[in-house]
Amino acid sequence: MARPRKPLLSRDLIVETACALVDAEGLAALSTRRLAAELGVSGPSLYNHFRTKDEILEAVADSVSAQVDLSMFDDVRDWRTALRDWAVSYRRALSAHPHMVPLLARGPGRRPAALRVADAAFGAMVDAGWTPAQATSIGALIRYFVMGAALGSFAGGFVDDESAYDPAEYPRLGQAHLLAERQQVIDERAFETGLSALLDGLAVQFAASASRGA
Repeated sequence: MARPRKPLLSRDLIVETACALVDAEGLAALSTRRLAAELGVSGPSLYNHFRTKDEILEAVADSVSAQVDLSMFDDVRDWRTALRDWAVSYRRALSAHPHMVPLLARGPGRRPAALRVADAAFGAMVDAGWTPAQATSIGALIRYFVMGAALGSFAGGFVDDESAYDPAEYPRLGQAHLLAERQQVIDERAFETGLSALLDGLAVQFAASASRGA
């Protein structure tokens, strides 16, 4: 009986494997030697597809950006609804790959999917009536907010140990040990609260700009 053949090495397979490795162990775990071992190939064979480890990381980062839904910018949703839906999708993509956030935070560079995200958001805001300068600021604002939310958990930063919060030292943190077990609910609520406040503020600015232009 013939042995099953190994899947052919390809850019997509390299990116997928590198992404899984970073997700599991962090950016520091990725090296061409380790990646080659995970793929069951020799190190030099990777260079038929990528010249350097940095190129692999750039491709992995772009694969995360490609997971962000942009359909809200192509239909009839108003700018506020589109921004909300984009922020939710953006955070979902980044939260699935938190170890990649520091690399993504450097900006899109030359990455095609990341540039498509920036182009779609900027274009939709300009089309909605924001000035190019305002649209640029809005894109940056959403990016800062989402990346901060995806980078770590507020609730997860507290330990499940009541003794860690001595009331003599921390009189307001008597229930802090309960936060960790409700991490997802608390973090989701915090994200929604912040996003609503951000969009409310933008709506005020938009209305003020419209009245000045009238």
